[in-house]
Amino acid sequence: MINVKISLVTVTYNAAKTIQQCIDSVARQTYKNVEYIIIDGNSSDGTADIIRQNKAHIHYFKSEADDGIYDAMNKGIMKSTGDVVGLLNADDYFANDNVISEIVASFVQNNADILYADLDYVNPNGKVLRRWRSGNYSPGKFNWGWMPPHPTFYAKREMFEQLGLYNSRYGTAADYELMLRFMHTNKAKVCYLNKVIVNMTQGGVSNQNLLNRIKAWRCDFRAMTNNNIGMPFLGLVLKPLRKVGQFIG
Repeated sequence: MINVKISLVTVTYNAAKTIQQCIDSVARQTYKNVEYIIIDGNSSDGTADIIRQNKAHIHYFKSEADDGIYDAMNKGIMKSTGDVVGLLNADDYFANDNVISEIVASFVQNNADILYADLDYVNPNGKVLRRWRSGNYSPGKFNWGWMPPHPTFYAKREMFEQLGLYNSRYGTAADYELMLRFMHTNKAKVCYLNKVIVNMTQGGVSNQNLLNRIKAWRCDFRAMTNNNIGMPFLGLVLKPLRKVGQFIG
């Protein structure tokens, strides 16, 4: 994997307030063998105009109706040509200018199929609200409610080709299910980059209210039972409890 090509996919929908910061964080990366793909879901707030103004940093852009965020992610992955694929949310941004260089170095040094790292939740002013420190992965860890932060998840493109894309029938757990499928069920070779690589703007669809949280638990449970989690009810209880430590320190 000499001179590894990284494909980054950003999915947007009415993200005019945040997309410029996201794009800027990609453009500033010191590692230059990067393919940047943006898939927009027919935004109506000027997002597409901002993206077009940044075309010098973007290798593929499409704005059209889709069937949700995971459908758009899949479109981006299918357009990618890199050795490794990662996703950067439209309201998130890289923690520093050397993130991609560090990702590539870790992939090469560990001969890995998958990499994940650490993440900070921040407010719009950049103040850290939560700290997600993933820790090292070991086989079976998903059984105990563990998961890596999806915005830090990078995988060889051949993994998507062999094991499939995001499955939207899992709803808000589609990203969790894909990581389960790749890491736990299919036992890919994983490496952990012990650094914060993404600042994630606080707020997610699955956490907006109690009803959405209940729906998310149901989606998590389906993902667990379909990917050989030993005791899915235990995993379902432990998974949110693991987040408590993110608010400390």
